[in-house]
Order: sequence, then C-alpha cells, then structure tokens
Amino acid sequence: MAAKPGKGRGRRKATRNHNDRNKNNNNDSASEHVPTEKNTANIDETPNADTERKQDDSQVFPAFIRTITGDKIDIQLTEGDTVMDVRQFLLESKEACFVTCYEFLLHAKNGRVHHLEDYNVISEVTDITGGGFSLEMVPALYDDRSMRVHVWHTKELLSLSNLNALLSTSLAARSEKEQNKAPNSGGKLKNEVPELDGLGYMEDVSGLLSNVLPSPLKTVKCVKSMLFSSFNPPPSYRRLVGDLLYLDVTTLEGNAFCITGSTRMFYVNSCTAETFDPRPSKATLEATTLVALLQKISSRFKKAFREILEHKAAAHSFENEQPVLVPNSWLGSYPVPDHICNSDRAENSLALLYGSEPLGMPREWNEELQTCRELPLTTPQERLMRDRALYKVTSDFVDAAISGAVGVISGCIPPINSTDPERLYMFLHNNIFFSIAVDTDLQKLSKKSTDANSKTRSTGTRHGSQWGDNDGSSSEDSINGMEVVQDIPPEAEQALSDVATYSSVNNDLNGAKAYQEADVPGLYNLAVAIIDYRGHRVLAQSVLPGILQGDSSDTLLYGSLDNGKKIVWNEDFHSKVLEAAKRLHLKEHSVIDGSGNVSKLAVAVDSKGIVGSDKRHYLLDLLRVTPRDANYTGPASQNCILRSELITAFCQAQTAEKSTQASEKSKSKETNTKEADNLANDAKNVADADKPDSMKIKKNEDAKELFPMSAESCDHHDKIVFNPNVFTEFKLAGSPEEIAADENNVRKVSLYLTDVVIPKFIEDLCALRVTPMDGQTLTEALHAHGINVRYIGKVADGTRDLPHLWDLCINEIVVRSSKHIINDVLRDTDDHDLAPATSHLFNCLFGNCQALGGKEHPHHLSPGKHSRRQARRKGRKSLRNSQPVYMSVNSETLWSDIQEFAMIKYRFELPEDDRSRVKKVCVIRNLCLKVGVTIAARKYDLNSTTPFQTSDILDLRPVVKHSIPVSAEAKGLVETGKLQFAEEMLNEAYTLFSEAFSILQQVTGPMHREAANCCRYLAMILYHAGDMAGAIAETQKELIINERCLGLDHPDTAHSYCNIALFYHGLNQTELSLHYMSRALLLLNLSSGPDHPDVASTFINVAMIYQDMGKSNIALRYLQEALKKNKRLLGEEHVQTALSYHALAIAFNYMGAFKLSYQHEQRTFDIFSKQLGEEDSKTQDALNWMNKFKMRELQKNAQKQRDQALNDASTQRAIDILKARPELIHAFQAAEGSGSSSSSANKTLNAALIGETLSRGRGIDERAARAAAGVRRKAAARGLLRPS
Repeated sequence: MAAKPGKGRGRRKATRNHNDRNKNNNNDSASEHVPTEKNTANIDETPNADTERKQDDSQVFPAFIRTITGDKIDIQLTEGDTVMDVRQFLLESKEACFVTCYEFLLHAKNGRVHHLEDYNVISEVTDITGGGFSLEMVPALYDDRSMRVHVWHTKELLSLSNLNALLSTSLAARSEKEQNKAPNSGGKLKNEVPELDGLGYMEDVSGLLSNVLPSPLKTVKCVKSMLFSSFNPPPSYRRLVGDLLYLDVTTLEGNAFCITGSTRMFYVNSCTAETFDPRPSKATLEATTLVALLQKISSRFKKAFREILEHKAAAHSFENEQPVLVPNSWLGSYPVPDHICNSDRAENSLALLYGSEPLGMPREWNEELQTCRELPLTTPQERLMRDRALYKVTSDFVDAAISGAVGVISGCIPPINSTDPERLYMFLHNNIFFSIAVDTDLQKLSKKSTDANSKTRSTGTRHGSQWGDNDGSSSEDSINGMEVVQDIPPEAEQALSDVATYSSVNNDLNGAKAYQEADVPGLYNLAVAIIDYRGHRVLAQSVLPGILQGDSSDTLLYGSLDNGKKIVWNEDFHSKVLEAAKRLHLKEHSVIDGSGNVSKLAVAVDSKGIVGSDKRHYLLDLLRVTPRDANYTGPASQNCILRSELITAFCQAQTAEKSTQASEKSKSKETNTKEADNLANDAKNVADADKPDSMKIKKNEDAKELFPMSAESCDHHDKIVFNPNVFTEFKLAGSPEEIAADENNVRKVSLYLTDVVIPKFIEDLCALRVTPMDGQTLTEALHAHGINVRYIGKVADGTRDLPHLWDLCINEIVVRSSKHIINDVLRDTDDHDLAPATSHLFNCLFGNCQALGGKEHPHHLSPGKHSRRQARRKGRKSLRNSQPVYMSVNSETLWSDIQEFAMIKYRFELPEDDRSRVKKVCVIRNLCLKVGVTIAARKYDLNSTTPFQTSDILDLRPVVKHSIPVSAEAKGLVETGKLQFAEEMLNEAYTLFSEAFSILQQVTGPMHREAANCCRYLAMILYHAGDMAGAIAETQKELIINERCLGLDHPDTAHSYCNIALFYHGLNQTELSLHYMSRALLLLNLSSGPDHPDVASTFINVAMIYQDMGKSNIALRYLQEALKKNKRLLGEEHVQTALSYHALAIAFNYMGAFKLSYQHEQRTFDIFSKQLGEEDSKTQDALNWMNKFKMRELQKNAQKQRDQALNDASTQRAIDILKARPELIHAFQAAEGSGSSSSSANKTLNAALIGETLSRGRGIDERAARAAAGVRRKAAARGLLRPS
C-alpha cells in the first residue's frame, strides 16, 4: 500500500526558518511529577537557544522554494535531506498543501538547473553549503494513480477529521484568549480563583466518563458533495485524449458541476445529469489542482477552505501529525452522534480492499524489508536513513496486516487451503500470510491421554506457519530429567491449550524482535504482526520468497521441519546463526535426530533455516530464543520460556559478581604480598642482590595473572550462554556432565528469577521506585524487570500488605482471566450477536446476571467450538435456530471460570470477596482495552444487576502487537542522557536528549512514545535550569504525543497533565494550572482508582497551589486527605507518609501554627530516622526543619510574653492614675450623659479607658486596645467602675 500523502511517518529535517527550537520535557517516574529542588549552585549555565543554534544551525543551510502558484517559501536544509523530505514539508505548508503532482527543479548557484528525483539527496546534486540555490515546483503530468491520490488527498484536506481536538491545547488557548481580553475589558481583573467543583474527590468516576473525551471540532463544510461521476470510467476514445476520471461536485451555492481530471489539469466539462458531453464548458474554468479549480467556481468554497487552513495553522504543529498506530479508545461519544450522509465514506467502505493497493500490483513486503536491512551502516547519516526506511516499511506492513486480519475474521478473504481442517486454514492477501492461532481438538487430546497413560500429553499448540503444522508432541514421562504432571482435568487442559497457542505466537513475535536487534548481516527474518480481533488471534507474516512455487523441503538448510526427526545442517547458515547466538546468549550445542545423527545447532531444534528464492537465508519459527522456564513443568508449560530481559540481567549480575570476586582476590593477594615483604625484608634484599632476574620474572608473572583475570571478568558477560533445547523433548548429544551443566545453568537463572528478581521487584513496588498505575503499566514494569506475567500471582502474594498493589494485581488477574473467557465466547458468536453477547458478558462480570437461555451451560469451553464458525463460513443454515453460547453464561459460572483460570494460569487463588473487591471502573477500562471493546461514555449504575445495555457497546476493534523497530542510536542517547541527568550534568543531558529527539523525528516522526520520553526529560532539565516557559513548551509536546500515541487516559498522559499544571503555576497562571490538575486527577482515578499513592502526591501538588494562593483551608483539606491515603495504603512508617507529614508541617508554618508544624515535622523525622537512618540527607533536612519550627515557636512565645508584660505594665499604670485621681472616673462617667455634640469624643475616650471594642482601622494600636481592656477588667474587679 502506497504511503498516503501527509501521513507523516517519516519526518523531514527540512524546516521553516522561523520554526520553534527543539526542546523536550517531563520526567520519568510517578514520584517525579512533583518537580524536586536541586542545588542550583552546582547547576551549569541554562541551556538556551544559542546552545541549540550552535548545535543545529552549523549544519543548516537556508534556501527558498518557488511554488506552482508563485508563492515563495523559505526553508532550511541539511546535508542529509532528500527530495522526499521537502515533499513532506510542503504537504504541511499552507501555501502548497493541496499540490501533490509536481517535479522539482534545482537552480544552483552557478546557474545550472538540475532535475531532481524523489530519492535524491540534495547535497549530492549540488553544493548547498555556499547558499545561493533555490527549488522550483513544476507541474507534472497525472496518471491514474497520481490522479486518485490527488483526489483522495484533497478530500482529506477539506475536512478536519485528521486534526484532533485535544483538551491540553484547547485549555491553554482559552486561557490565553481570556488573558488577552482582560486588559481591554475595562473592569477589575479577576483575582479570586474559585475551588473547582469536585476536584480530587472523584469517588464516583463512572459519572465523569463523558469528561474524558474532548469536544468535537466545529464542522467546516467546503462543498455539499464530491463524488466520482457515474460516467466513470472514461470511454476509450476519451482516454486517448487524456481523460482519467470525472467528478460530480455540488457547491455550497447549490450549483452542480462535472469536472474532468485529465493528465494535464482539471476543468469543468459540459456534462449534465443525463447527458455525457466531455467538452470544456463555455466558461473555460481550468486549473492544475482540484482545489484551485474549486476556488474559481465557488466563492464560499474559497472562504471555507481559508478557514480550514487557519484552523490547522492555529493548532500546534504536532496536532497535524498522525501516529502510525492510533490507540484504541475504550470510550465513545455519548449520546451517539448522528450518522450523517457521507458519500465519500460510502465509496471507501464498499471498496473491500482490506489494506491492498487500489491500483497496481500488491507491495512486495518481504523484498522491501530485506532491501532496507541491506542498506549501508557506515556513517550516522546512512544509519539514520536505514532506520527510517525500516520503520516506514514495517509500519506500512502492520497497517496492511490489520486491515487484512479484519477481512480474514470477517470471512471476506477465503483460505488458500479450504479443503484442510479449519484449524489449519491459511490466508494470503496483499502478499501477507495470515494464520489463525487455534487449539488442538479436545477430543484428540483426551484420546491421547487415555490411550497412553505413561505418555505425556502435548498441547499441540504450534501456530500455523508457512511451513505447516508441528504438533510438538512428546513421548517421554520425563523431559530431560524434568518431571511432568499428567493429572489435568479436560476443562483445564482445554484452557491451557488455548493459552499455550497464544503464548507460542507471542514467543514467535518476541523471537523475531530479538533477532532484529541482533542484526546479523546475512541473516533475515520475516515481518510479523499479531492481531486480536473478535476473540481470534491472527498471525500475519510477510511471504517467504519461493514458498508458493515449490517444495519447501528442498530449501531447508538448518533445523528441522518434522519436530526433530530429521535435522538439517549447513555450515554457512550455522556461522550466521552462531554470530546471532553470541549476542543472544545462546549456546552452540549438539542434538540427535530420529536417525541417530548428531548436529551442532545454536537455536532451538524446531526453528527453521530456509534459503529463499532470492538466495537470502531466513530463520523462521523463533518460538524459543530463550530457554524454557525450569519453574514450570508439565506438557502444558512447553511454551513457558524465560524473558530476554531476565537473561540480560542475570548475565550482568554474574559479571558483576565475578568482577567483585576478582577484585577481592586481587586485594587479598596484595595484602598477603605486603605482609610477606615486611616479614622477610632483609632476606628480600639479599635475594635481590643474588637473583635479580628471578624476582623480576616472578613480579611480571603476578602482573600477567592479574590482567588476564580482569579481561576475563570483562568478557564473562558474553561467555554466559544457555542451551535452548534443555528441558524439552529433543534428545541432546554430549556427555551427561555437559547436559547436566546446561540444565543447571537454566535452573540457576530460573531460581534467580524467583529468589532475586521478583523479591527485588516487590521491594521496588513497596518503596515506590516502581509505581504502576494500571494493568498496562504493571505489565510493562514486569517485562522490563524480566518477569513473565504468569508470575503476577507471586507478585500479588508479596504485596498483600499494600492495598493499592494488592488490588492492582487482583484486578489484572481478573482482567486477563476474563479476557480469555470472553474471547472464547466471542469466537463462537455470530456477527449479529456480538453487541448482545458483549453486553451480557459485561453484565455477568460487573453485575449479577442470570443466563438468558432456558438452560445454563456448565462451562463456557466447548470441545467443538470451531464447528459453528466453520458452518457459518460455508453458509449452512442449520445453526440459525440454535441458542448462542453467550446466553448460557451467568455471573456464577463466569466468576467460577475466572477463579479456575487464575489458579491454572497464574497459580493464584482469588480472594473470596473478589467480586466486590475489584475496582469496577478500572477493570472495565482495562478489559475494554485488552479485548478491543468501545463503550458509550455515560454514567453506569455499577451496583445494578445489569448495568450495560446492548446500545452501550459501540465497537469491537483489533488489538495489535508488532515488531516495528526504533532507532537503536536514539535509544542509546536516551540512556546516556538519563545517566547525565541523574548526575545533574544538565548541559550534557540536554544535548543528548535533543540529539535523540532529532533522530527520532527523522526516523519515526514526533508521534512516537520514545519522542515523548525525550520531551519529558528535556522539560525537567529546562525546569531545573530555570526556564519555565521552555519547560511548558516541551511538556506541551510530550502531552500531545502521549494523548495521540498512548491514549487520552493513559497514566503517562495523566502525569504530563500534572507536570504542566505545576509549570503553569510557576508562571502564576493559577486557574489554568488547576484545570490541568483537575484533568490529571480524573485520569489517575480512571486508571488506578482513588486509592493510589500517585493520587495522594497529586493532592499535595494541588494543596501547594492553593497554599500559594492564600487559601490555607482548602490546602489543608487536600493535605489531610493525602495523609489519610498514604497511611491507609502505605502504612504509618512509610517514607511517602513522612512526606505528607512534612507537607502539612509546611502548611501549618504558613498559617503561623508553629507548634503543629513542629509536631508534624517531628513525625517526619522519626519516620526518616527509622527508614533511612539518621545520617541520610532527608533525615537531616527534617531535623533542620524541626529546629526552624522550634525556633519560630519560641520566638512567638517570647513575643507573647513581651506583649503580655507590656500590657500588664500599662494596666498597672492606668490603675495607679485612677487611684490617685478618682475624680477622673466620675468625669468620664458624667461625660457619658452629656450632649450629642461631644458624644463622639467622649465615647472614644471612654472606650480607651474601659476597653470598648473598636474597629481595626488604620492608626489603631492593638496593644493599647488590649491594655485598655485589661484596665477595665481590673478596675471593675476592684470596684472602681460602676456597672453601666
């Protein structure tokens, strides 16, 4: 499939002269969304625009482009820019976005004119370093393909469908608009920012689902309709004069036109609704582009098109970018938008292309992919071009694979082997092989188990491949010494076979990724993608060259086709595989085939080395790139292999241990040598005189012994290798000692997983060094630590004392178990029952629903589950009146199946209160994302028996796993930048992240998760350097990328909102900051629920904002709520709880309650002392704060004492005066009854003496007022004053 114009998959370096600088933002962990203070004395100079210009502009050369319309566009080029880069740049420009068919002329400085091809590197055509050159767009002739592309692009351009309305940018734009209005309003500026309704206290998140989705963009219509005319295709005699197609266009004015698209131009012809007259109209309206012609025939089109361009120009540049894979949204608009008439949509939907080319031959995916892999890698520019080409081809393949998989499951693409059993069906479409991951027939497995009691049962779950099915059956009671369990109930075996089938496909994809990263020259892999859709798992692979033309056995050079019965070996192939094995820590080992022949392999026996018709060496069926997990035994666990991340971590740990031992041995040896030298000093002098050469030789030998040990320690990481065929049914050659050593190595790494990695991971979870928010981030964290998800039960057992982690693990186990069960039901559901089945299953899971049919099914798994789908494909009508499977499911049976599945798969017993314990909104979200369900964004009564209706199920979408590569060079720069940032080397880190982001922009485009990661760190660097505006700009980029690539409610998106809120608060834009905080809290509640430490941390951030506004009461509410959450979730003695106490201490200090500040800081100090030690910097900081609060409390008390003493002295003096002159008292009392003319002065005087309350106006001495009140009380007590 040809790349669509404007798709933006390969980004250009060509930029406008006035483009923004490249900065990036945000930070890494959940705890980092509170920016921490660093010692600014140790921070280097702020990274600024001059630094970046020094880095970038040294290789940037200005030029200009003369467009077809005569406009002049300034552009900046680099030495590596190609013509395709410039084309992509023009597709995003306002002046030339509607031009698609043109050629480039390059006018060199010396006056020569060069005609450019699309893949020309401009700097290779002429010298661009000296400037003085320009580019000119020249109209090219259209053909059928370019004409259709132009029409398609124009239709896309006339809509705002590809411009997402993101809340992040709309909030900032609205705030800026209000700020611009305020100075001109003539009124008083708004200083009060009210508390947002319900901010932070979103216990009922289900009622706020509609707030997650952004408001739709305003519809701008340019034409009433634009359709392909019914006169298409042009008759032969018109084709000979250049006619390519005809369009019927109705303008907004109501005028109808028939437009001819010819090889040279577009023009209005003389056709009417009934009469074909291809001659140009009398008005002779023509133009080289469709947009230019429409502007001539419709003034309203011209105005509307200008408005669309303004909309796109006003949006952030990243909002115009399209991600390669748009994430599935589990929420759809509610009320459901009206389905309006759209003829273009109808035409596209009825084409039924399923990812294939509308014109011409299908793309040769494999040839494109392997050609890209063979591109040179010598220079950085060559590596960048290769990474970019690989990314684009793989992305296009995944895009086409998704469309093809939908066609396969929908029954629109027939199998190529329709006479075989359905579980062996293969599909070929658009040069992509599709196979459906299926289970071995349950009856066959049951028959095997009864016929051979002493034989192990095989799951037979090898996915369909281009090389046929391999059942992988076993015939031994023990597999290489590993005991197997045979007593498995049929229901459990069926469930396990389902999971194993899925696992085998997953393993194949992970194996393909591993060999891609190994990147051995001369060794090739196929493009692979996995698509889950409507309960089915589809494996998509590029077609192996020659597979359709001949017998596959003739091309097998390495490995086995028949499960080890015959093993083929080739020296050339083996050398390439061995090179990859060194990088993957795989051991070269010997195996014995069924004939007794011994062969040396460096892969699993069931992998296949094929030579294609293109003479390339392909390695297929990479199901076991890592060894089998020794902790999981039995035939149902044959696909349970270790993760590559664990192998890498184990090798690093062994290398570090070896280095430590070598270092200790070296130190011990040096110590012993020194002692010996001291004890025999005199003898040594004599020996030196008699035998100088021998001593020198001995010292040299000692040095040589130490240096090789160091080298061995450095190389030890590469020498740790594993045999992938241990603990399998394949027979290994070699001595028993060697086989036992290989098995022991695998047992060691399996034990390392359970005894070291998992406990350390649980420790990191408890210490909040790892803070997963939902099932997706938990899975990513497990995989990053080398832990398979099947160990989630063990992780859950280790987090029972922490409610948020316990709930998160239980929720994930429930979601994963229910996903398999729901998919099993959906596989056997007819198309017209998909929405009712999904809503019923959701009601059974989240409500208390009974079976809809008259008879309840005892178990959802059925041995003959494929019969219904096969009958439906063949068109039989006998099943129309049968009861759908979903109608026999009720809440009790569903939850029983979930509990059983959790025990079998995860070895975890769900608690008795699992139904009431799960966080329903979080589970609904996670389950929808895993199954591909979209529900209406409305408020659900999740306490009712049937919270979901059929109308709530809006869509079922494919869920994709792929192996799209990312630039290894950019990843390396990011990792190095993280180390530099951790060491507070800001300038160096800024340079590394900027360079990584630049590479990613050119390879993947900005719409990629790794690009957002760069932005996150760049924003934090700018924040710590004091550039708050720069940090906001980079966080805005990161936020847009996360929303577009990860989803509107992904935890990373929520943390981005929190960060940008704090940055805006730093610029005193408080109201905007609170809006962003409100959004962050909503998203955090959706992904994790209200009970999570990150929610408590966000409450503290909100409190900081309100505290700075002077709203201490609101701030205290949030701080107290955060403290309650941390105490409940983490415990009284957790470090995070101590931080909550510290935040409260600061708040009380702000209010002047120093005693309370001291008490809370005392609690902070106690926790830090216990958890971190008294010497830790945080503990010392807490001690310093305690001293500050204590000092302020003492100062406050001293001031009170001084004020009290002064009041007492003033009171005593007043009493003495009154005692000495009692007539004054009578005079004052007489003045109270005097005339009104002097009442005011007398009242003031009387109040001064008797302490009557006065308003606190300017000039009133509060101490004098308090003293006067004291005088009155004491005088009245002594009888000196008469009661009034």
